[in-house]
Amino acid sequence: MSAELRVDNLRKVFSTGKPAVDDVSFRVAAGEIVVLLGPSGCGKTTTLRCVAGLEHPTAGRIAIANRIVSEPERHILIPPRLREVGMVFQSYAVWPHMSVFQNVAYPLRHRKINNAAIKARVGQVLELVGLEDYAERSVVALSGGQMQRVALARSLVYEPKILLLDEPLSNLDAKLRLRLRDDLRQIIKRTGVTALYVTHDQAEAVVLGDRIGVMREGKLLQLAGADEIYNRPADLFVANFTGASNLLPGKVLARQGENGTVEMATGETLQAWLAETVAVGEAIKLSVRPENLLLRPATEANGIANSFTGQIVAQRYQGTQTIYEVTVLGGRIDALELGTATRFAPGDPVSVVMPPHL
Repeated sequence: MSAELRVDNLRKVFSTGKPAVDDVSFRVAAGEIVVLLGPSGCGKTTTLRCVAGLEHPTAGRIAIANRIVSEPERHILIPPRLREVGMVFQSYAVWPHMSVFQNVAYPLRHRKINNAAIKARVGQVLELVGLEDYAERSVVALSGGQMQRVALARSLVYEPKILLLDEPLSNLDAKLRLRLRDDLRQIIKRTGVTALYVTHDQAEAVVLGDRIGVMREGKLLQLAGADEIYNRPADLFVANFTGASNLLPGKVLARQGENGTVEMATGETLQAWLAETVAVGEAIKLSVRPENLLLRPATEANGIANSFTGQIVAQRYQGTQTIYEVTVLGGRIDALELGTATRFAPGDPVSVVMPPHL
C-alpha cells in the first residue's frame, strides 16, 4: 500500500561544515512519483538516503504514512529495515550466486513468509517487470537492463510504502536506458507505490516524474510539474539547467499580471512572462529556449507580436535538426528547428519570433 512521504526542514551537515541538505521541505502524495533533479553534489542523493535511513539528518523531520521516522530534535531515528521502504541503487546490487527467482524472493524469506505465498508473489512481480520467463536463470547471464529489473522487482516484492530510486539507469548504455526509462514509470504506476527518484538527467525527470524538484547546493529551488519547471522556472539556474541556454539582458518597463513589457539593449520592446518577484524598473535577463524561437524569412513576419529582425551567423546541421546562431536584440542566441533540411544559410536576414507566453 502506498503512503504519503513528508520531509520538513531537512538539514544534513557532514564534517566539512557546509550543509549537504539545507532546510529542504516537500511532500510526496500517496501514489505520486517525485523526481529530485540537479547536478552532482546538489544534495539530492543525500536527501534520498536520509529518507531511507542510510544517513542520519542533522535536523528536520521525515514522516512516512504519518509515522515520524526521523526527528533529531526529539531523538527519533527509526532504522532502515523498519521504515518499510524499497530502494533501487545506481549499481544493480544483485546477488551473483543466486537465480532471478532467488534474488527477488530473498526479502520475503527474510520476513519468514511461507513458500506458496513467496512463489505467487515473486511470479506476479517478475511478470510486472517483464522477467517472468527468466525466473530460473542466473542473474550473471542477464543484461544490465535485466539486472536492474531484478533489483526493481526485489524492491517491490514486499510491497513497500515508499520506493526510493537513486539514479538506477545511469550505469546502462544509452539504448537500454531509454527502453527502461519508458517502462519504469508504467511499472511504478501499476503498483501504485509512492516513489522518490533521484537523477541528473532532465529527460528522465520529465518522463518519470509527476512533479520535479530542482536542487542546487543543498537547496530545493522549485518543485512543480514538468510544464511549470520548463516554462515558469523559479530562477536562472532552474531555467539553464533545464535547457534554456539563451540569455538576453533587458529592463522591465511595465507589468500586466504575469506578463510584462521589457526594453531590450537595442531599445526595442517585447512582451514576456515575468516571475512574481520581478519589479518594474528592474534589470533582468530573459531566458529563451532555442526550441521555442520561430525563424521566418525576413519578409514574412510583418505584424507578428514579438517579432524582431536578426541575421544568421552560423548553423549546425545535426541530421534531424538544425541549430542556427542568430544575432538579434543586441545579443547572440541559438534557435533550433526540427527537420532534415536546412532553411537558412549564414548571412541570411531573418525574423525571430519569441512567443510572449514562453
